[in-house]
Amino acid sequence: MHKELKNKIIKKMMAYFGYNSNHINHAYRVLHYAEEISGMEKGAPDVVISSAILHDIGIPDCEKKYKSIEGQLQEIEGPPVAREILESLCMDEEIIKEVCEIIGCHHSPGEIDTVNFKIMWDADWLVNLPDVYDVNDRVKLPDIISETFMTKAGLKIAEDLYL
Repeated sequence: MHKELKNKIIKKMMAYFGYNSNHINHAYRVLHYAEEISGMEKGAPDVVISSAILHDIGIPDCEKKYKSIEGQLQEIEGPPVAREILESLCMDEEIIKEVCEIIGCHHSPGEIDTVNFKIMWDADWLVNLPDVYDVNDRVKLPDIISETFMTKAGLKIAEDLYL
């Protein structure tokens, strides 16, 4: 993906989040890991980068409509927003479709079984793991990591970070 297009997606994401630093920082961290894993797992850069930047883009609408940011609600609200952003940047329809599919199930493993989904899943979990599990529990954590991560690269990064 060209740096200019990536920066345009980031700018639109930031504007949509209303410059909420928590959501923006999360997106940047997921993007970092997604790019790292994608290089090792041979993901499609346009899909992986767009998905990483926009994966939580449904949060503002979830907060307004439901007063909740629960994952399944994000899966409903995120894809239409992502589509609008990517269409405004004249992205290819096949890329838009796959990005929207990933965003539409980024909290529901098993609905999509593509390398791009697995990269996005692992990147998000690398950031979220300490918020969901006790990363100081050295007894349970190895099993949690081995059961959570879907790519070899994501698994290795998680082990290096948390074990």
